Amino acid sequence: MFLPVLLCLCLWRLDGVSAVTGVWPVSVMEGDSVSLNSGLTEMKDDDVILWRFRNTLLAEINKRADRFTVYEDVLDGRFRDRLKLDNQTGSLTITDITMKHTGYYKLLTNSARKSFDLSVFAVKEISVNKGDFVTLLNDLTEIKDDDVIQWRFGDENTVIAEINKRADRITVYEDVLDGRFRDRLKLDKQTGSLTVTHTTTTDSGVYELDINYMKMMFTLTVYDSENQCCGPTEAVIRLVLSALVGVATVFIVVYDIRSRRAKRDQAQIQTSESIEL
Repeated sequence: MFLPVLLCLCLWRLDGVSAVTGVWPVSVMEGDSVSLNSGLTEMKDDDVILWRFRNTLLAEINKRADRFTVYEDVLDGRFRDRLKLDNQTGSLTITDITMKHTGYYKLLTNSARKSFDLSVFAVKEISVNKGDFVTLLNDLTEIKDDDVIQWRFGDENTVIAEINKRADRITVYEDVLDGRFRDRLKLDKQTGSLTVTHTTTTDSGVYELDINYMKMMFTLTVYDSENQCCGPTEAVIRLVLSALVGVATVFIVVYDIRSRRAKRDQAQIQTSESIEL
């Protein structure tokens, strides 16, 4: 049922496009490169190909005019020196990926439309001594008026802090998880970064940051220096374990994102069916 409804919705939005190839989820780590495949083996002499990020034109190929254009200065230059077009297939490659590149990419050709749902993940490992404070930086310089930011902690993804710029609301949930974070959480009103003060060993774990379409993860380890006796072998073991936790977290979050999006798409389909009836 999903595919026919998706086809109808996409065809309704297109003018003169005869085929639709669907939405493709793509996941990549921050700093890596990703190629968005056009699905073409070779462009024809009359092909016109457009690549868009959300609603902004990123790249254009016009075989009739023998013109290849990359618009690197759009969106504050976040794609500058990162875009490459394949001269034969029209596929688009993005290098040195950052969190700002997360979102929907759309390909429009003479005969097809294709969408890519790109997710970019950053897993950062941080270690502090018990009693110190730690700031989890989200790399934003300023929160936008429509941003919604959530900080989550632990295996159950418990929300511990939230900023909703649309509602002009900043909330710290200090009483969750038996109140372990009470009076120790601070949110930066400008960037949304989270600071944990007077850290304890129970603060160790995975912190997940949701910013609209973006996700960041922080693996925090709080050491008790008074009871700590760590030789070279133990240090290596801890490093390996931290790496494994980071990799496992990526897979869990990827699965979580795709599950949420599947539920969202299903809800949209049901709404569309109700309207048709």
